[in-house]
Parts: sequence; structure tokens; C-alpha cells
Amino acid sequence: MLLRNTYVLGLHLKFVKELNIFVIAQDLPKVTDILRKHKVAGVAISEIQGAGRIKRQEIRERDGWSVRTVTPEYETRTKVETIVADSSLKEIVDDLISGLGSENEPRGMIFVKDVANAYEIGTKLSGDIAVMS
Repeated sequence: MLLRNTYVLGLHLKFVKELNIFVIAQDLPKVTDILRKHKVAGVAISEIQGAGRIKRQEIRERDGWSVRTVTPEYETRTKVETIVADSSLKEIVDDLISGLGSENEPRGMIFVKDVANAYEIGTKLSGDIAVMS
């Protein structure tokens, strides 16, 4: 019997997933267009500092009278968080992966997490009905 990360709505089991999408700022319009295409109801967008496989840009830094080139340890990234129905997850992830970057030029990361439930405050809606309405 499957109980973990599920909730009961009527007689059907419903699943929702949390997507954490990390991209460079220039890719944010593409990400939001893809999410809109799939009728994702809400997103949270944050500017963060991070490092990963994406190449960091060298910057020129003034040090007294001299100028030196340095590679910063962290760079600005954009984090997009949203909740989606499990049934639309694969299509959304496929569109994000194929719409951004290439094998030779990684553009970010997507992390998928199970969500036990979601509740809309005030309306008493829960689950995928709450996140997709």
C-alpha cells in the first residue's frame, strides 16, 4: 500500500511535485514562458549566489592602481520554485531541458521533490486542485 507522499482526494490518489529550477538570469523569460505554456499557476523567483558546472565569467577588479582579472567563487543565478501536478511533470522538464542550453553549454539545474500535500489558505482546496487552479 502506497502512503508516502500521497493524499486522498475523493477515491483517487493525487501527486504533486516541487520543481527547483536554477538558471542564469538571461534564461528566466524562457523558463517562465515554458511554465505558462503548461498552465503552471504560481512561481517564486529568487536571485541567489551559486556555483556549479556553468562556467563563471572572469571579472576585472581594481586593486589600488592596478587592475587584475579574477574568477569569482560564486555568481548570480536565478532560482524558480513551483509546484506542478505529477501528470504534467515529464512534459515540463522535457521542455525546459530541450529549450535551454546544449550538451556543450549547461545552463542550470532542475531538482524535483515529492510533495506530500498542498493547501490553499482560505479556500480549503488541497493537492493538485489547489496548485493548478
